[in-house]
Amino acid sequence: MRTFLLTTFLSCFLLTSTVRASKNTEHYDILIYGATSSGVVAAYTAKKMGKSVILIATDEHVGGLSSGGLGQTDIGNKQAIGGISRDFYKRLGDIYGEEETWQFEPSAASKVFSDYLSEADVPVIYNKRIDRVSKENEQITSVVLVNTYGSRGKKKEISADVFLDCTYEGDLLALAGVSYTVGREDNSQYGETYSGFHLPEYHKVSGYHQFPDGVSPYVDPDDPSSGLLWGISDMKPVENGVGDKGVQAYNFRICLTDSAENRIPITRPKDYDPKKYELLVRLFEAQPDMRKIGQYFIWTRMPNRKTDVNNRGGFSTDMIGENHNWPEASFKERKKIFEEHLSYTKGLLYFFVSDERVPDSLQNFVSQWGYPKDEYVDNNHFTPQLYIREGRRMVGEYVMTEHNCTGKAVVDDPIGMGAYGMDSHNVNRLVVNGMVKNEGNVEIRVKAPYSISYRAITPKREECTNLLVPIALSASHIAFGSIRMEPVFMVLGQSAAIAAAQAIDEDNAVQDIDYKVLESKLLEEKQILRL
Repeated sequence: MRTFLLTTFLSCFLLTSTVRASKNTEHYDILIYGATSSGVVAAYTAKKMGKSVILIATDEHVGGLSSGGLGQTDIGNKQAIGGISRDFYKRLGDIYGEEETWQFEPSAASKVFSDYLSEADVPVIYNKRIDRVSKENEQITSVVLVNTYGSRGKKKEISADVFLDCTYEGDLLALAGVSYTVGREDNSQYGETYSGFHLPEYHKVSGYHQFPDGVSPYVDPDDPSSGLLWGISDMKPVENGVGDKGVQAYNFRICLTDSAENRIPITRPKDYDPKKYELLVRLFEAQPDMRKIGQYFIWTRMPNRKTDVNNRGGFSTDMIGENHNWPEASFKERKKIFEEHLSYTKGLLYFFVSDERVPDSLQNFVSQWGYPKDEYVDNNHFTPQLYIREGRRMVGEYVMTEHNCTGKAVVDDPIGMGAYGMDSHNVNRLVVNGMVKNEGNVEIRVKAPYSISYRAITPKREECTNLLVPIALSASHIAFGSIRMEPVFMVLGQSAAIAAAQAIDEDNAVQDIDYKVLESKLLEEKQILRL
């Protein structure tokens, strides 16, 4: 860590300025990449601690998924959430006249995040991505920013003492040469049970994120030579627990309204292709007694006659198998994947309201809903945030595994807690014994909240000594499936910012800070470390 030789003049300068410039390079104490919920909370925390901070947003959306449609908060046990994360839900409660709320509109979350940035006077750079990282030995010295899509425009170099990767994808850690993995570990790697390929017999239960037996995957149901319907992979099933590069499905958490005054009708997308939904028709036919909306979507009502719509059943909002390249894709490639998901999702809604093969009970229900005029007004009233359920995962000083989630392994350096079940959405849709089946869904209850290690957000010390990673942290696929909840990301963002400030004050590598000092500060800030 750089040691500053401060003259009296320089001391006064640093007290009145958040930025130092060296030639064309701006300098901050802490640089935070990713304006997710975790990134905003980290920036707010660091600035309140008196550090100079810069927050880099790759687009104009602030708050990630928490302001991007996920109004039905997943957590498992609210007692595990403290600090600013808990304050976020209390501030939302203030908006609705409640002590706190975990169900909210996207616009309400956006207001709270904007308030945090405004209150702490956090500078934000929008529509930029990191193109290059400079390092000296194991330290990041600076990053170069370019326009998010393409490298045109003036490049901007920024240096910092400590860097936080608060992206869902782990983009900064990868550019910094830090070890990471993508996909699912083989169960044998960490002695786990629920990582790797997952298609157990009990997943034949009709309608629950799975196709019932007997649904043909072929264009001509009786002729395998006719080819596969859209959305089905030609991969072959393997033994359960075998590792691969598959990534659990992404979707959009959809905000709709049934208010006639606030509703924009669901209309036909320009590139609408009803062939994408042929499997859904076969699912209707295979499940003649399943005609309620809750059997095809999680349709959760939010305040002011709005929704948070999520995936449910064998065929729903998850675009299974079409996201595997996202974690390591370029921004140009990600934009294409995003547009494919957007087309699929808006097409799915239009299919429900327009296709004559949709059962009347379902069609009549969805037809009452539309896009809200007062949400995402700068983005055609639809969320700009794809649900990146999993991207890269760092392989750091400590790897969280299912053994932590089950309580078999307990860490001695906690910075927050996880409490949600070990959860993975489906990864592949494939042919099994001549039938279509989804693969990868895991839902294993966690009996009690568990502590998350500080070492899980630190890289290996030989790789980088001034980077912290509160989202794409060091965890196995299935452990990450429990940790990856927005309240937890905010908890870890706050803890990472406090640790970053301590590393600066101690003039230490992030791996070498005094944990007892960190623990004391976290508890002072009302973080929940153990139950």
